[in-house]
Amino acid sequence: MPKNEKLDTKRHSLAHVMAASIQELFPEAKFGVGPVIEDGFYYDVYVNRPMTPEDLQAIEKRMREKVKQNLRFERSEMPTDAAITMFELFSQSFKVELLQDLKTRGTTAVADLDDANLVGGSVSEVSVYRTGEFTDLCRGPHVTSTSEIDPESFRLTRVSGAYWRGNQAREQMQRVYGVAFDTKKELEDYFVRLEEARKRDHRKLGRELGLFTFHQWAPGAAFWLAKGTTLYNTLANYMREILFPAGYVEVKTPLIYNKALWERSGHWKHYKENMFLIESEGETMSMKPMNCPGHFLAYASEVRSYRDLPIRFHEQTPLHRNEASGVLSGLTRVRQFSQDDAHCFLMQEQIGEEIERLIRLIQRIYGDFGLSFSAKLSTRPDEFLGEIATWDHAETQLKAALDNAKMAYTLNEKDGAFYGPKIDFDITDAIGRNWQCATIQLDYEQPQNFDLKYIGADNTEHRPVLIHRAIFGSFERFIAILIEHYAGAFPLWLAPVQAVMIPIADRHVEYCRQVRDRLNAAGLRVDIDSSVERMNAKIRNAQLQKIPYMLVVGDREQEQGAVSVRLRSGEDLKSKPLDEFLAMAKEAVASKK
Repeated sequence: MPKNEKLDTKRHSLAHVMAASIQELFPEAKFGVGPVIEDGFYYDVYVNRPMTPEDLQAIEKRMREKVKQNLRFERSEMPTDAAITMFELFSQSFKVELLQDLKTRGTTAVADLDDANLVGGSVSEVSVYRTGEFTDLCRGPHVTSTSEIDPESFRLTRVSGAYWRGNQAREQMQRVYGVAFDTKKELEDYFVRLEEARKRDHRKLGRELGLFTFHQWAPGAAFWLAKGTTLYNTLANYMREILFPAGYVEVKTPLIYNKALWERSGHWKHYKENMFLIESEGETMSMKPMNCPGHFLAYASEVRSYRDLPIRFHEQTPLHRNEASGVLSGLTRVRQFSQDDAHCFLMQEQIGEEIERLIRLIQRIYGDFGLSFSAKLSTRPDEFLGEIATWDHAETQLKAALDNAKMAYTLNEKDGAFYGPKIDFDITDAIGRNWQCATIQLDYEQPQNFDLKYIGADNTEHRPVLIHRAIFGSFERFIAILIEHYAGAFPLWLAPVQAVMIPIADRHVEYCRQVRDRLNAAGLRVDIDSSVERMNAKIRNAQLQKIPYMLVVGDREQEQGAVSVRLRSGEDLKSKPLDEFLAMAKEAVASKK
């Protein structure tokens, strides 16, 4: 068994051990679900009072005792009706509900149960696991016994609220979280990384550095302050400068559309609950949650020739998604955001070359940010749109493009969307966390939905292939990642304020203004600290604001037309003629340092 699968099996088993411990301490407890998640596990439980930190300690202590008892995980199969009867005797109403759904609809997935058009089967037999005195409905797998688990390799971390099956009209449960690793050392390392992540938290640094703020009257939408707006615009303009020579044209499409557009695209059926809806003059309108359908209309607004292809649209206008308030989190989960969104319309035989161009574009862009990354290719699922031969040809071209770009990748068999294969890119930040960002998605469905065409060399109509792609993802989320990756100390080219002038005395302020104006005119972002603070305090403030250069000016610098250069690291580069500093700074900006 691969290492990650083996560890996830341990985490799954610990979720059961935790539930067994909770049942002993809270005999009235009713259990929901207890899956494996990143770094650990959780279990949703309904008890008659809020759990306290002391409760977590008691549960964890009981878990360690059980792990040391070498308890076996014993699997058995039984008819679904028998399982329903058993869990009714256990007074486990949530388990009974899941079993009844399996019996009548063949699934426990809420999205499927809400789909009136879904014709489900019936699950006639289910598996249960017994661990000591605790029995749970579960598919597995689990460890053979708790002797495979290091009793010092896990810890319970917190309790949060969670509605049963994500429905606010249902019971509010308590979600008990734990983390687990193979060894005590790995667990300790995890908490070291967690503390480092806390220091780098973009929400904390965003406030301290004056980048953005939020307000209760605009939940899920950031207020970009002056420095944050500079950072945002730097990224947006950087992307424009990269894309223009790569053959992209920028478009701006409407923010609000009639629901007919979303019905055509299929989003109305599957995504309506996440849209902000507006009733106007008897029509239902919605703020766009994505740019795709607008780009299809833009493409269809003209007759297209095979000579025009590939056509590459990109856009940065705001998008809105009606995310539940409980999942909003800083810049990583918001209701208003912008994407570096692009759609490429092309012929089937152009797929390989275009994908390779995109991969090389991603390599260049992530390289400019000093980000390492990996790729995953997801192939044809069991249910798919189109012909097998078309899919096979597309997947072959994607693999060849990855190989030609010398891009290592893992293969996710049958994990593509039903309308086309895709490549996902995960970036790794400075403390080892992975973030899914870039996506290259082939789409055979939407060109058909919108009857998109081009005139081929044979003078007849043909259907183009569509590629959806994003590299940053959303600007908001990418900025959050960058803040945490750099711990707020942006490289010079990204820093909202690249240098601060520090006059030693009031008589040096005018010279500082002259220097600032010249540096600003040369394209550098420079401020002046003309406060009454002493020089050392000004330097300290600049370091706290993580400004790359501090330019100290006294009588000598003023007389010589120079600046005394200090780095935020504390290194003193001594006095430099202004022209020399300007050349040095411009070279650092140009090289993305």
